[in-house]
Amino acid sequence: MNTATAARESAEYRRARDRLLDSEIALRRQTEAVAEERRRLPPGPPVPEDYVLQRSGSGETVRLSTLFGESNAMLIYCYMYPRHRQDTRDVAAEGETSALPRDEQPCPSCTTLLDQLDPAAKAFAAAGGRFVVAADTTPENLAKTARDRGWRHLELVSSMGTRFKADHGAIGEDGQQKPMMLAFQRHADGTVRLAWSSEMVDAPSEPGQDHRATGTLDTFWNLFDLTPGGRPDFQEQLQYSCCHVSP
Repeated sequence: MNTATAARESAEYRRARDRLLDSEIALRRQTEAVAEERRRLPPGPPVPEDYVLQRSGSGETVRLSTLFGESNAMLIYCYMYPRHRQDTRDVAAEGETSALPRDEQPCPSCTTLLDQLDPAAKAFAAAGGRFVVAADTTPENLAKTARDRGWRHLELVSSMGTRFKADHGAIGEDGQQKPMMLAFQRHADGTVRLAWSSEMVDAPSEPGQDHRATGTLDTFWNLFDLTPGGRPDFQEQLQYSCCHVSP
């Protein structure tokens, strides 16, 4: 019980809040149980090749195996860049990205997620984590969008011209990209394996929801889960009339 508010609470509120607290504690336990189960997965499939990728901006080539750096585990987010061809949301109307044709611009939802992960990537790297963003667009386009968004900490690579995404389930049967999060592990013998991927992107969704495959990372939506009104009927955009990105 929150003693600071206890005197102002109704009995009905306190009973309901106690039931909710029990549910929140159960969710905390379940969240950790799922994380432990994920960590107990046996070795996943080896990557079929050591993909040659290109760094954002410079176009410098780098192999997948070298992206690990000093770590033996790495997360790669498959950025839907270009966006899905059926995405009807507004295109970028400002910045360097706005010069690209609609079908070459990035997914607004992926871009919003990366806006949130950019500051987190700094602390993640400091703690020994490796987080990389891969997109099937040119290194130059990635650099343009990074400048437009003010990203400073994301490690961006172009997977354009490779089978990296297709080999790891991030290309759909329609040939369009999917927003997959991939976890890779480098073993003692140097073998790189896929340890886990956000397969929930392909699982049936609950009524009225999207797949939420990376939902636990999405601060934007999780903030609304704490409000009385919950998640609004809202679509992420590349810009909003209320505010502008200041790189």
